[in-house]
Amino acid sequence: MAITDDGSINNDLQESSPLLSKQGGVEEDEKKKLNVNKSKEATAGVAEVGGFGWTADGLPLVRGSVVGEPMGRSQWDSSLLACLGRNDEFCSSDIEVCLLGSVAPCVLYGSNVERLGSAPGTFANHCLPYSGLYLIGSSFFGWNCLAPWFSYPTRTAIRRKFNLEGTCEALNRSCGCCGSCVEDEVQREHCESTCDFATHVLCHACALCQEGRELRRRLPHPGHNAQPVLVMIPPGEQTMGRGA
Repeated sequence: MAITDDGSINNDLQESSPLLSKQGGVEEDEKKKLNVNKSKEATAGVAEVGGFGWTADGLPLVRGSVVGEPMGRSQWDSSLLACLGRNDEFCSSDIEVCLLGSVAPCVLYGSNVERLGSAPGTFANHCLPYSGLYLIGSSFFGWNCLAPWFSYPTRTAIRRKFNLEGTCEALNRSCGCCGSCVEDEVQREHCESTCDFATHVLCHACALCQEGRELRRRLPHPGHNAQPVLVMIPPGEQTMGRGA
């Protein structure tokens, strides 16, 4: 406090003191730290909401999207009509896939499912029913019209597993059609499943070969993942010789 010229005490004025100035500086520093902590918490909350997540179908979400829009899907490694594949390190495998798809599609289909599922007995459980449907369709109708009904879900499973682009998305990307089907996730999946079935019915051998090339580039054969077995051989019987 201070005394004025007329002798009255003025309470509004405060004496300057180094302790008061230090106390005020400490209070300002604490306020700044609180503001920084609040901003960090708000940023962390936004990162948690818009972080990387997954949809119910197992599809990745866009980073920073609160709504959770699926990220852009990748294209197939080779086109549907690329029968001989590409001239790369998988060239010999692509030729093998082409020959199996032309001569023994049942073997190619069983091999594709075996790579995709890698469960015991997968090859036989899918190859034998396919062979039966193939023989019935070829005998009674003159062409393989029944086996595609059995094999097309594998194409859908491959597309979902590796987040591959479907026919509707490819048409929307190339010519701009099917835009309404691509926008809605549920409707898009129904359209893509229908296109998978149509692809197997109309271009069955080409569809099997495309799936075989894709799986051989992404997944190893289950037989290659077998662990070596260490066999312990007991030592032979030992005898002690007697001196003469």
